[in-house]
Amino acid sequence: MVRLRRIVLDILKPHEPKLVPFTEQLTEPEEIRGVTAKLVDIEENVRRIRVTVEGEDIDMETLEEHIMDLSGSIHSIDEVSCGETIVDDPWLPN
Repeated sequence: MVRLRRIVLDILKPHEPKLVPFTEQLTEPEEIRGVTAKLVDIEENVRRIRVTVEGEDIDMETLEEHIMDLSGSIHSIDEVSCGETIVDDPWLPN
């Protein structure tokens, strides 16, 4: 099976928990090496955030359950990196 190394998600979450605790809690699974979250939009009842998760062998099912436990939902999967190394898209700005 190919290892999932990076995934970029568009997530809808309620206003609580706030962004910092939400992001910190996403790092709890052992295989997660780092998480970056960026606020994209604030609506009346939810916040839309872009979350980048990196690890050695991310279990997508566990990650999705963890997000749901934090009252979030995955709106879309925007980027996926698999294999031995992460290959950055040369066409995307840094």
